[in-house]
Amino acid sequence: MKLCKVVGAVVSTIKKADLKEHRLLLVRELGKRSAEAIVAVDLVGAGAGQEVLVTFGTAARVATGNPSSSADAAIVGLVDEDGSPLTAR
Repeated sequence: MKLCKVVGAVVSTIKKADLKEHRLLLVRELGKRSAEAIVAVDLVGAGAGQEVLVTFGTAARVATGNPSSSADAAIVGLVDEDGSPLTAR
């Protein structure tokens, strides 16, 4: 998984049936100055500017609930906090 930020949306009126039920969002990996935008299937209802967890490849396809999906990247989590030091319990 990678930590990314939602930077936009992709509008596609014609797409494969396995993608029709999902929004497509543009994300960029955080911490990389020249990271290119990646199209990811939104599985959690992410919004513009939100930090998200993105999974890729087979993990993304499995996350959609269809292991033969055409998705290559999927947003699987919304980040509430980032970079907080872990404390022993």
